[in-house]
Amino acid sequence: MTTKPLHALISVSDKTGVLDLARALHGLGCTLLSTGGTAKLLADAGLPVTEVAAHTGFPEMLDGRVKTLHPTIHGGLLARRDVSEHMAALETHGIATIDLLVVNLYPFEATVAKPACSLDDAIENIDIGGPAMVRSAAKNWKDVAVLTDASQYAEVLAELTGHGQVSETTRFKLAVAAFNRISNYDAAISDYLSSLDPATRDVSARSAFPAQANGRFVKLQDLRYGENPHQQAAFYRDLDPAPGSLVTAEQLQGKELSYNNIADADAAWECVKSFAGDAAAACVIVKHANPCGVALGADAAEAYSKAFKTDPTSAFGGIIAFNTELDGAAARLVARQFVEVLIAPSYTAEALEVFAAKANTRVLRIALPTDPAAAAAAARAFRDTKRVGSGLLIQSADAHVLDPAALKVVTKRAPTDAQLRDLMFAWKVAKYVKSNAIVFCADAMTMGVGAGQMSRLDSARIASIKAEAAGLALAGTAVASDAFFPFRDGLDVVVDAGATAVIQPGGSVRDAEVIAAADERGIAMVFTGVRHFRH
Repeated sequence: MTTKPLHALISVSDKTGVLDLARALHGLGCTLLSTGGTAKLLADAGLPVTEVAAHTGFPEMLDGRVKTLHPTIHGGLLARRDVSEHMAALETHGIATIDLLVVNLYPFEATVAKPACSLDDAIENIDIGGPAMVRSAAKNWKDVAVLTDASQYAEVLAELTGHGQVSETTRFKLAVAAFNRISNYDAAISDYLSSLDPATRDVSARSAFPAQANGRFVKLQDLRYGENPHQQAAFYRDLDPAPGSLVTAEQLQGKELSYNNIADADAAWECVKSFAGDAAAACVIVKHANPCGVALGADAAEAYSKAFKTDPTSAFGGIIAFNTELDGAAARLVARQFVEVLIAPSYTAEALEVFAAKANTRVLRIALPTDPAAAAAAARAFRDTKRVGSGLLIQSADAHVLDPAALKVVTKRAPTDAQLRDLMFAWKVAKYVKSNAIVFCADAMTMGVGAGQMSRLDSARIASIKAEAAGLALAGTAVASDAFFPFRDGLDVVVDAGATAVIQPGGSVRDAEVIAAADERGIAMVFTGVRHFRH
């Protein structure tokens, strides 16, 4: 690359920061080429700029579809300065090198995200010349610096100002970012067009699952190892992550997060987020991706104390998440146990001081979504994926929120108001417990959790065994089952343990038998009509 850029071609859709960039480049002696609205913006600001049409000697045509697709442009971008034949060809044809390319693309993603977007609108926002120039410049990164995002402007200007050129390392980094941008852009186009029926092309009937699935993720960090030490791993985020998700976390202290830390932290955070709208403080303790203690309290300290009582043994080395600020009182309680990861939307200075003495504890801060409606919409739009051999399962997220009005009382005895509150709490927790899931609750606190068993009957037994081990009495508890009871035996186990109210989806061919058993035992039972399998 030359010691000082000779020509900078600027053609941007998003004009954020571009005027300041152009002024700085002009001040550094760069000649400016530009197109359309960008050229007008620069000219109106008093900057000397040459229109691409004047530079190529060929006018824009086809409503601007053809303007930069010209040998004068691509020759200037692609010519290798270290190949004499290339430079001779440029001289023969009167083509000047282009040393700096500043391009961002037509806003295809933003356009198709609009509810009223038509197919014609989408097609017109597929950029052709921009990606072609970006690919040319990125391919020739040893001689050309290509900027595809306003966030890159400051670094490039700093290098040009300080050293008269963009470093080779930065040029390569910019080229990689450019190819990544083109890849993501093409993937967005593919996703959109693949979601349409080729015969009707009806945008109102787009499939949620396009004919080709194009994953678009950005690496956040390499991990020391995967689920086990002999496995390699890295942590990625969505290209456009939802607010309030784990990938937006700020780590305030502690060791590097491991693969299992991240998986468990996500389980804890997603569960505690479900209580974000509650006036009470919520605490969730997770071990091996399952909640082993969940509770609500007047404050963080009370919520933690109740959650910890559910299963003190499993809480050791667990992940603890709060839906409210962690204060000093709660921090001192939590600090008594070994905790791998602590998560909260905020911390008092006193709380951070408590954990400063535990340097290995990973302390994460994640802002809760401020717009519940937007957060709910983002959750519904999210896609769950699971690899199976050489395939991929994709599904919409389990974003269902149960409305108490939708409950169906199926027994002679209806739940009391207190029982209904416990049932709703138990159901919310059961959604985050691996299936088969049985959750005993009382007074906004888990009393026993049975998770991940091949038999629902065994999950029910384990939940009662764990409650007994923790010294918790199950008399008068409410129980949630993530799926229906296939036989009455599971119901009998939870009632024998002390349950007086049950919430379950219903839908079994033996529902009548289970309902009759509930009436026989004198308990209240409600059906949700929705199950929450979690594998």
